[in-house]
Amino acid sequence: MSVPVVTRFAPSPTGYLHIGGARTALFNYLFARRHGGSFLLRIEDTDRARSTPEATEAILEGMAWMGLAHDGEVVSQFARAPRHVEVAHAMLAAGAAYKCFATQEEIQTFRDTAKAEGRSTLFRSPWRDADPASHPDAPFVVRIKAPREGATVIRDAVQGDVTIRNDQLDDMVLLRSDGTPVYMLAVAVDDHDSGVTHVIRGDDHLNNAARQMMIYAAMGWPLPIYAHIPLIHGPDGKKLSKRHGALGVAEYRDMGYPAAGMRNYLARLGWSHGDAEFFTDAQAIEWFDLEGIGKSPARFDFKKLDNVSGQHIATMPDAALLHELDGFLAATGMPALTQGQRSLMAAGMYCLKERARTFPELLDKAQFIVNSRPVEIDEKAAKHLDDVSRGILNELTPHLQTATWDRNSLEATANDFAEAKGTKFGKLAGPMRAALAGRSATPSVFDMMLVLGRDETLARLTDAANGG
Repeated sequence: MSVPVVTRFAPSPTGYLHIGGARTALFNYLFARRHGGSFLLRIEDTDRARSTPEATEAILEGMAWMGLAHDGEVVSQFARAPRHVEVAHAMLAAGAAYKCFATQEEIQTFRDTAKAEGRSTLFRSPWRDADPASHPDAPFVVRIKAPREGATVIRDAVQGDVTIRNDQLDDMVLLRSDGTPVYMLAVAVDDHDSGVTHVIRGDDHLNNAARQMMIYAAMGWPLPIYAHIPLIHGPDGKKLSKRHGALGVAEYRDMGYPAAGMRNYLARLGWSHGDAEFFTDAQAIEWFDLEGIGKSPARFDFKKLDNVSGQHIATMPDAALLHELDGFLAATGMPALTQGQRSLMAAGMYCLKERARTFPELLDKAQFIVNSRPVEIDEKAAKHLDDVSRGILNELTPHLQTATWDRNSLEATANDFAEAKGTKFGKLAGPMRAALAGRSATPSVFDMMLVLGRDETLARLTDAANGG
């Protein structure tokens, strides 16, 4: 592309980072990174009554967890209000906007009359073409002069050409009667001043594009490329809401989904590259394009998220997985791993991360590591530790004391012992699981023995054999 690509994510700080907002941010991030451009972050905090520092911090935290690093400083839209006012006055001077002295009562009377007469209730200000000499000394708003004839065509990279009749556009207010700029003006000015080339946002903003385009036209600015993406729906096809489950990015972090899994799943939610379901960040950046975004709303599917998440856990480097696990424990207020537990987790990751879809599932498989002596044995596992089983563990322990501590030797020792007892190793597995992990659902007995090491394994078996 001849002009460097610049995209932006511009959330309102009125709450958490919504999962839909996170996907919008991700699409902007991927598109900018693919084209070697810039990805900007602007906080649209013009609504002072609803905007809070806490919500801004929640957005920044959500972006950081998602791994969506923005370029440059975070921009506050409110702080740029003087520039927005300046542009409105420039439009006034150029005759592209006008002062409107109509009161709220006059506007309501106009609409009531129009409705009674079956006409459009779109307000037509009598001040649009009034001689400035006739202006009263009274409060006024500044309105843009919307085109009255023809049509406005939004050339959208996702939706295609969207045509809006100009007689459906009102003379939008640019400055309120107290002189403050409206959101619609601020967005257009900020996008232009930031050099935004592609406005990628939810299709609930599609109608806004026609109104913002009026500002671009009045100022003689080149239009950005618009790409309005469909919203995310729940499994039932209705707009995603609390009844479908978690809405905030932080909730998914706290449920234990890895950030890479969330990026992969959200990228695939409404965008596709062939049949690829699982892909790396590098592949997502290489492949992402606007043409791959569908026009229909995507449906959030927890089973698919679980599947993708599990694949990322299984393929993530062990050190990176441990680092994310640390973040999960901290975010959820759980105890941090001790250095000893970290070492064992690193040694055992090969047998823990397969088929674990979330960090809680990973930790559940790692209970034999997290547990410490004396191992607390749950009710189900305790059924495998009757007097006979304890006696068998007591007899097995000396054989393991002299065994070479590798998988083949341990398997051979256990199988030989079982055969000598006239049984199969499967009969030993239950008591050994109970002794080593305190539960009946665990990784392989031999994996646990290898990870725990000779001394800890023998100590736990002795504890169980002795009823400890």
